[in-house]
Amino acid sequence: MSKPDNNIISRYVFISVLFTVAVLLILGKALYTMTAKRDYWEKVAEKKTLKNQTIPQRRGNILSSEGALLASSLPEYGVFMDFEAGGEKKDSLWQEKLDSICMGLHEIFPDISAEEFAQHLEQGRKEKKRHYPIIKRRVSYTQLTEIKRLPIFNMPKYFGGFHEEANNARSNPFGLLASKTIGDMYRGKDSARLGLELSFDSVLSGSPGLKHNKKVLNEMVPVIDREPVDGDDIVTTLDMKIQDLAEKAVVEELKEIDGDVGVAIVMEVATGDIKAMVNMEKTSSGAYMELQNHAVSDMLEPGSVFKTVSMMVALDDGVVDTTYRVDTGNGVRKMHGADMRDHNWRKGGYGTISVPKILQVSSNIGVSYIIDHFYEKDPDKYVQGVYRTGIAEDLKVPLQNYHKPSIRRPERNSRGQLTNWYKTTLPWMSIGYETMVPPISTVTFYNAIANNGRMMRPRLVKRVERAGKVIKEYPPVVVREQICKPTTLSKIQTMLRQVVSIGLGKKAGSPTFPVSGKTGTAQIAKGKKGYHSGTMHYLVSFAGYFPSDQPKYSCIVCIQKPGPSASGGGMAGPVFRKIAEGIMARDLRLSATDAKDDESSPLPDVKNGDIKAAQFVLSKYGIESWSDWQKDDVNDNMVWGLASIGQQKVNLTKKEVSSYGVIPDVNGMGARDAVYLIEASGAKARVEGRGRVVTQSLPAGHRIVRGDTCTIRLR
Repeated sequence: MSKPDNNIISRYVFISVLFTVAVLLILGKALYTMTAKRDYWEKVAEKKTLKNQTIPQRRGNILSSEGALLASSLPEYGVFMDFEAGGEKKDSLWQEKLDSICMGLHEIFPDISAEEFAQHLEQGRKEKKRHYPIIKRRVSYTQLTEIKRLPIFNMPKYFGGFHEEANNARSNPFGLLASKTIGDMYRGKDSARLGLELSFDSVLSGSPGLKHNKKVLNEMVPVIDREPVDGDDIVTTLDMKIQDLAEKAVVEELKEIDGDVGVAIVMEVATGDIKAMVNMEKTSSGAYMELQNHAVSDMLEPGSVFKTVSMMVALDDGVVDTTYRVDTGNGVRKMHGADMRDHNWRKGGYGTISVPKILQVSSNIGVSYIIDHFYEKDPDKYVQGVYRTGIAEDLKVPLQNYHKPSIRRPERNSRGQLTNWYKTTLPWMSIGYETMVPPISTVTFYNAIANNGRMMRPRLVKRVERAGKVIKEYPPVVVREQICKPTTLSKIQTMLRQVVSIGLGKKAGSPTFPVSGKTGTAQIAKGKKGYHSGTMHYLVSFAGYFPSDQPKYSCIVCIQKPGPSASGGGMAGPVFRKIAEGIMARDLRLSATDAKDDESSPLPDVKNGDIKAAQFVLSKYGIESWSDWQKDDVNDNMVWGLASIGQQKVNLTKKEVSSYGVIPDVNGMGARDAVYLIEASGAKARVEGRGRVVTQSLPAGHRIVRGDTCTIRLR
C-alpha cells in the first residue's frame, strides 16, 4: 500500500482550516449582528415590512333645516414629483419641457409666476427629491385634472414621477355664515375644532378601513381587510336665509354705532328650534366677523330684560297686581344708602306709576322697590321664584363654551345670618345686575312666554341620516310645562305688547304686525375694576317675539358698545324690527293677483332686463303687454330687452345686451338682472343703492381684462 501524498494532505488541511475560519467568521458576524447591531437591523426590517394601511372614510355632511349643505367633505390633493423616476431619459426631457410645464402651472395658479415655479421645481430636481411638492398647498380635482395634462406629468408614475395624495377637505358652501355654530376642522387634520363639528364628531366622523399589501406575481396588490364606514349626516335647525338676514342687520347697526360685539338669536316658538345664531365681533382691522360664540358663552349681567322675570315672580306670588302703583319720585331714590336712578332722572322722573307702566318705561325704581319691599325679609322666596321661571335652567346646549346662568342664592351661617348677601343685593339683582345670564337663556325665557308658558330646550340638530334614511331623531324637549300661573302669564304678555306699542320698545315694532318684548341697557363691569374704570361699556338688548297674537318666532339682539350713550330700545330695537320684518315678509305666501288694484289706472314702471319674466308678472296682474317675439321662438329661460310704457300697454322689445368679454349696457335694469349680465360677461359686479341702475363705472362695450369690477349705482 502506497503512502499518501504529502501535497494532498497539505491541501486538505488548508481547505479545512479555510472552511473553519469562514464558519467562525460567519458565526461571529451573526453574533455581532444579533447583539451589537440588533437595534439597527430591527429598524431596517421595520421600514421594509409592509404594514397595514388605513383607508380614509368620508366625513358626514351638516345640513340646514331645508337640506342645504352647510359643511361637506370634498377631495383635495397634494401633488408631488419623484425626480429619481425615469432616469436620464426623463431628466433630458425635463430640461426640454420645463418652460411649458411652468407656463401651464401659472395658467392653473395665476397667483404664482412661471419663473417662481421654475425656480421651485429646479431646486427639487437638484436635490433629487422623491416626494417633492409641486405646489405647497392642496389642489381641487379640477386643478389636478389640468395638471395631469401637462408634459411629463401626463406620463406613468414610474417614468414621469408625478403622483398625488388624496385628502378629505371640509368645505362650507355658505362661507362664514354661522361659522362658530356650524364649527370647523383643524387644517390638514381630520379632527373637529369647535361648533357642531365637535359636538357631533362621533356621528360625523365614521371609522377608517384597513388594508395591507400582498405580493402576487412579483407585484404588490392591496388587500382590503376592513371597509371604511362613512360618517352620518346631521340635519340642523338652522335656516341660512334667516341667518343671512340677521347677520346683515346686526353688522349694519354695529357699524352705525361703532359697536364691539353683536349677537342675535332667532328661535321657533313651538319647537325651540334655533333658526339663526349670529356672533359678530370687531377685529383689529375694524371689520366684523365671527370669532367666538358669544350667544352661548357670554356671562354678562342682562340688565333690564331681566325685569320681566322679577315682575313675573311678584305677580305669581300675589304680592302685587297690575293696579299696584309705585311712587318713583323725581327719578332718584335711596335704596339702602345707594342711589337708584331711572333713565329719565334728569328730566324729573315718572312720579307715581302702575305696574304695567313700570315695565313700559323700564323704571329701575319701580321694579327694585317692589322686590325689595316685599322680599327684603325673605330673599330666599324671591330667588326661588326666579328659579321657578326657568331662567336659570341648564339648557344643555350642544356647543362648547356654553355656560348655564349663574344666579346667586342666599347663603347663611350656623347662626342663620346671610354671608353672601347685602342690603343692596336684592334691589340691584331685580333689575338685572349681580346675575350672569347668557343670551341663549334669555331668549329661551321669552320664547316660553310666547309659547303660553311652556319652556322648550333650544334645539340645533333635528336628526341623523345615513344615505338619506333617518337613523336617529332629536325631538323637541320640554324643559318646563309652565313657568308661571296662566293668569300671571296673560298679564305679562299684555305688558310686553304694551312695551312695544306705547313704551320704550317702539323702535322694535312693525306697522304690519304686532310685536312684544322688553328693552335692556346695562353697564358692563370690568372685573375687579368695576363699572367706572376708563371708558364705560354697555350691553344694549331687546328680547321678544312676533307676531304677538300668534307667536311664531322669538328673538334676542344684544350689542356691546363703548359708552356714553346707550339705549336698548333705540339700538337693539331697530335690529330686532329688521329681522322680524324680513322673516315675516319671507313667510308671506300671497297670490300675485292679490296685488292688483282695480281702482288704479297707471301702468307699472317696468325695468329693462329679463322681459320674459316681466311679461309673466304683467299677465298675472292682468296688464296687457306687447312684445316683438313669440314664446315659441324663444328657447332660453330669459329674454333680454327693453321695457317702455305705451298706450294702455307695456311694450317689451327684445335686444341683445350681452356677450362674453364685453361689458353690457345695464342702465335701467334692476340689481338682479344687472349683476347677472355683468358677471356672465366675465367681470365682477358691485352694487350701491337700490331701485334701478342709473350709472355704471365701466361703459357698455368696454373690453374686460382680468380683475375688472363694474360698480353699478341704483336709484
